[in-house]
Amino acid sequence: MTNKMFVVLGILLVSFFSNAQEKTPTYLDDTKPMEERVEDALARMTLEEKIAMIHAQSKFSSPGVSRLGIPEFWMTDGPHGIRPEVLWDEWEQANWTNDSCTAFPALTCLASSWDRDLAYAYGKAIGEEARYRNKTVLLGPGVNIYRSPLNGRNFEYMGEDPYLAAQMVVPYVKGVQENGVAACVKHFALNNQETDRHGVNVVVDDRALYEIYLPAFKAAVQEGNAWAIMGAYGKYKGQQCCHNKYLLQDILRKEWNFDGVVISDWGGVHETEQAIFNGLDMEYGTWTDGLTMGKTNAYDSYYLADPYYEMIKSGKVGTKELDDKVRNILRLACRTTMNSTRPFGSFGTEAHAKTARNIAEGGIVLLKNEHNVLPINLSKTKKIAVIGENAIKMMTVGGGSSSLKAKYEISPLDGIKNRVGDNVEVMYARGYVGDASGDYNGVKSGQNLQDDRSPEALLKEAIEVAKEADVVIFVGGLNKSDNQDCEGADRLALGLPYNQDDVITKIAAVNKNFIYINISGNAVAMPWVDKVPAIIQGWYLGSETGNAMASILVGDVNPSGKLAFTFPVKLKDNSAHALGEFGKEGEVNYTESIFVGYRYADKEDIKPLFSFGHGLSYTTFEYGDISVDEKNMNEDETIKVSIPVTNTGKVAGAEVVQLYITDVKSSLVRPEKELKNFEKVFLKPGETKTVNFTISAKDLLYFDDAKHSWIAEAGKFKAIIGASATNIKDSVKFNLVK
Repeated sequence: MTNKMFVVLGILLVSFFSNAQEKTPTYLDDTKPMEERVEDALARMTLEEKIAMIHAQSKFSSPGVSRLGIPEFWMTDGPHGIRPEVLWDEWEQANWTNDSCTAFPALTCLASSWDRDLAYAYGKAIGEEARYRNKTVLLGPGVNIYRSPLNGRNFEYMGEDPYLAAQMVVPYVKGVQENGVAACVKHFALNNQETDRHGVNVVVDDRALYEIYLPAFKAAVQEGNAWAIMGAYGKYKGQQCCHNKYLLQDILRKEWNFDGVVISDWGGVHETEQAIFNGLDMEYGTWTDGLTMGKTNAYDSYYLADPYYEMIKSGKVGTKELDDKVRNILRLACRTTMNSTRPFGSFGTEAHAKTARNIAEGGIVLLKNEHNVLPINLSKTKKIAVIGENAIKMMTVGGGSSSLKAKYEISPLDGIKNRVGDNVEVMYARGYVGDASGDYNGVKSGQNLQDDRSPEALLKEAIEVAKEADVVIFVGGLNKSDNQDCEGADRLALGLPYNQDDVITKIAAVNKNFIYINISGNAVAMPWVDKVPAIIQGWYLGSETGNAMASILVGDVNPSGKLAFTFPVKLKDNSAHALGEFGKEGEVNYTESIFVGYRYADKEDIKPLFSFGHGLSYTTFEYGDISVDEKNMNEDETIKVSIPVTNTGKVAGAEVVQLYITDVKSSLVRPEKELKNFEKVFLKPGETKTVNFTISAKDLLYFDDAKHSWIAEAGKFKAIIGASATNIKDSVKFNLVK
């Protein structure tokens, strides 16, 4: 071949590859800017394809555009694990054999770890599981504020404080989305009760909305860059939250500049025109499922399906809003299924089990420990009595949409037996019968917990076993049945169900080495608190429940969790029940305004059963004197607050150092103090570390609803360091100067 022929061949090859590159559509090239890809794809789509994309085609999926190579969108429930597969048109199980997931602890446990690194690890692990199952969107996490201890869905959320929830949701979202899976933060907004959840209208002042109920969502959007938001079921200002102009357009889009997708909760859409104009992008679960309407494809009857299409064809509405919705959905595709660098994920791995256990151990809270009953000294213990239904009952099944088909779940009883070994005899007594069922949406626990013995016989057995033991561990609390910790219904009372109070009181009377473990996602009343020397808040801990619990009980792990919400002594100590309304149908007034949780307890000088931020350790910590580097700060400056903390005990441990701010004098009434920062510091015996917090004008703001703006007033402030909201260590004053 001559040189001239080589040159001609080279020109032809260059021309071929150049033409091939030119023919590659921009929307398929993920090296191109995302907005160029979105606009290119949008321009190629037909009206029918656009309409199809904005509503479901099955229980958990919506179509892409197969003609253009745009994949389908697949959703999965969370936020504690990846939901098992269901049939296309039904809630019944698909009966796959490879969809048993890792069950992670409930989000109340994660929030109570006060550990941002654990929140990121949680998101990364659950995101890997979602990606492996080829999901586009994880329907979680939930960040609705813990307003009342009776809300049946509190266990899915991150506590009563907006700052804590905001700090924990951001790393969770980032961890999930590193896997090319969108985190869908829910339920936006004001989803604080399950009673009449589809119709209740919330009446709340703007100040409480912005200071209490929105900050975690705002952080997820602006700091976590969440790619999806789920609307709530109820109403705000008389409009359904899934197509609510004030929430979705005025706040989410205009104020926060959200560029992701807004997804309806399943069945949360009620009207076509509002769904068109008020900011909803993707409609799921509308009640036209199956073939009950006599149509071949019932999904065509969704509000954003044929009804929308007909309005466009008739000229009643234009296509601007439709194009905006599709743009948001195409942006989701570019970030997820059309991202060529998207990792492959992993599922049910040992690494995920380890992460689940770390979160469980980090979030368990030691509430009380008189006479050093804990940790259990195995060298001096021959017999342990484990009592209570929750010691054996699987908790990953049930509770609503977060119900899981777990790969495994280690019960508290089995975890304790495995840890103490053959040298210690572990005896078990039921003590009470609560809920023997183990079936939710076709997922069966496989347990047969039926017990027909009388309450008297069960109590007698438990007392006899307790008398024989060196240590008694009572594992009780709530479960995920209706009217407990469960979606769709609220709790009926603050007290424990199934006559547990009487059982606990009588067993504690026969053995002074009594440990009560409360399994719940909510606060409960404890009328016997003075009679029980040791109390642990055990949460719903997922697959590694028993292992994590045993490690805390015997001291392999030093407890470091702190409560993410207040335990009131009685219901009227909670502001939603003392000042506001809760559990009503039709309309609920948040008359307590910004005084939620510890803010209300401070205001009314109410002593809680256990305060927000409370949690004990097997070691002791000594706080030094607080110091501030400057007494005065301008709006564009910061000051540094420091305090030394020393581990004065004999074992390594972690302390959560909490920074609260007080506005000494303000134009509007403010809480006595508000959480503004925290640091979880790990210390060896005898070790001292100085914890530093930076305070800026942002930490001093309140929302002036008359001006609809955030205000930081000049004047005196106080920085408060505490080990909880009631265990204050020191404070220092400083000034904001304008």
